[in-house]
Amino acid sequence: MRIYISADMEGVTGLVDAQDVQPGGRDYERGRLMMAEDVNAAVRGAVAAGATDITVNDAHGPMRNILPESLHPAARLIRGRPKHMGMLEGLTAEHDAVICVGYHSRAGALGVLSHSFMGHEIEDMWLDGRPVGEIGLAHATAAAIGVALIVLTGDDCACTEMTEWDASVETVAVKYARDRFAADLRPAAEARAAIEKAVTAGLSAAPEAPVAAHAASSTLTVRWQSASVASTLLGIPGVSPVDTRTVQAQGTLPGLYRLFGVWMRVAASLANQPPYC
Repeated sequence: MRIYISADMEGVTGLVDAQDVQPGGRDYERGRLMMAEDVNAAVRGAVAAGATDITVNDAHGPMRNILPESLHPAARLIRGRPKHMGMLEGLTAEHDAVICVGYHSRAGALGVLSHSFMGHEIEDMWLDGRPVGEIGLAHATAAAIGVALIVLTGDDCACTEMTEWDASVETVAVKYARDRFAADLRPAAEARAAIEKAVTAGLSAAPEAPVAAHAASSTLTVRWQSASVASTLLGIPGVSPVDTRTVQAQGTLPGLYRLFGVWMRVAASLANQPPYC
């Protein structure tokens, strides 16, 4: 059984502030160890369910957060950037299931460290007219590849967002949002035991390959903070304006997901603002 784990950081046990998740932050070194421990809990759960091949993609920020020596020895690590598929780099139809660890709610939600991919650079996103963030876009892309997302961990707002997108996905809340930079923390040992248990249970249920909900052409729409970003993106073939700060493109997933990665690299070159201002 081949398992793929996409590991973000904002939704990790105990982390609540930019200082916890940004390189150079006061508590970043501690945060990256906390990230590894949440991931390791998922790996242990996968091993207990019989997984023989486990890939972990470091999907946060610089994508060099997990120290290789801190990762469970049963897993291989995809580390660094750029990655053509970003948070889903290395996911193929040969995988049997996807697990998302440490995810967070989309821009505008009152969840811990909520945003959509680029901090305040992205104000809103829609997939086929449906509000979407990192959770929904990862789920839709994995489904298009033919792999089921079976477990997601994060704060309670991220879990609610996942359930609203697909109620069949098991969620594990490791903290409960009090505000965007404050949370009621679940004890670390308890949270990681819950992650391990959920992964084992989810994989033991033998998830079936999903019917790709976005096999036909989809429309991805993104509203940027900066009109300059939107204007520049119009130079990419297939990108059309909705208004002065909003652009959209049509295509099939996962190609549309990869195209969005190009948009973000263009936006970063123009704005490059800290993600949690």
